[in-house]
Amino acid sequence: MAMKLSNFDFDFPRQLIAKYPIEPRDQSRLMVLNRAAGTIEHKKFTDIVDYFGKGDALVVNNTKVFPARLYGNKEKTGARIEVFLLRELNAENRLWDVIVDPARKIRIGNKLYFENGLVAEVIDNTTSRGRTIRFVHEGDIEDLYRKIDEIGETPIPPYIKRDVEPEDRERYQTVFAEERGAVAAPTAGLHFTPGIVNGLMEKGVSIAPVTLHVGLGTFRPVEVEDLTKHRMDSEYFNIPFSTQERVNEALGSKTKTVTALGTTVVRAIESSLSAANMLKANRGWTDKFIYPPYEFRIAERLITNFHMPRSTLVMLVAAFAGYEFTMEAYQVAMKEEYRLFSFGDAMLIL
Repeated sequence: MAMKLSNFDFDFPRQLIAKYPIEPRDQSRLMVLNRAAGTIEHKKFTDIVDYFGKGDALVVNNTKVFPARLYGNKEKTGARIEVFLLRELNAENRLWDVIVDPARKIRIGNKLYFENGLVAEVIDNTTSRGRTIRFVHEGDIEDLYRKIDEIGETPIPPYIKRDVEPEDRERYQTVFAEERGAVAAPTAGLHFTPGIVNGLMEKGVSIAPVTLHVGLGTFRPVEVEDLTKHRMDSEYFNIPFSTQERVNEALGSKTKTVTALGTTVVRAIESSLSAANMLKANRGWTDKFIYPPYEFRIAERLITNFHMPRSTLVMLVAAFAGYEFTMEAYQVAMKEEYRLFSFGDAMLIL
């Protein structure tokens, strides 16, 4: 049966949306879905270590969220403008893809002034609200990042109805975060603490990093009933050779497993296959959209959060766990009052 957008529509109690992460993070709940047995178990996230053994590979996303929402003023009129930094196009030339609001006031050639002396010039239109800007900045790239960090606001998901707080810079960052470039966190990683990571490493689990810079498209609603017509935003990914080796070693073994930490990891590793359907070291851009039915080549198990209805994220989970099993698990989660979405509880699909 061909899946439609309406297949992924479901109601959920608004009070189950987690506004803040549990502290400590590894005390969140963990729903364990066993596809072979068709069972659903309820655990604590600290139990995750029990599901791994020596030589297993855990593929993590080491992208780092930066404070992408800036507020400035237009030259001459002084009109207040919101600039959302989507992605860096060219570091040397200080070029960025952005979304501006209100868009009708921002034209090519306009200069935008920010409170710490940072200045940007609009050099192109990309979409109705999209622009390409160039920061007028003489310092090195690290100095530009520092200035953006000074005035930028962390863009927490739009369904979390509260003001952004200074603490969100740390709350919305995983313990694996190293490579700056995401406007949203790979939220499955938010449950991990140094203690959990150490526990896995002591068992001989191979932590294999990839980078996928999560873009604003992760929150973009699907607006077509026919899923084949939906187009994902392109996101930059990088799979290092060391990760290729670790993952393929586990794939080649009958006793070891490859677990993807989050939907972003799945999209990265399923976007880079060798001729033998093994993982291939690679870097580039992916607009891979995974929905049922889909044959997974690399990811054998998945750790993920609970996702919004009608989202590309819940579609990927349904492709992995099976549509009926996924919908059943979501109904159970709501009945058992699991905390939902980015700061909410976790799911392990075996």
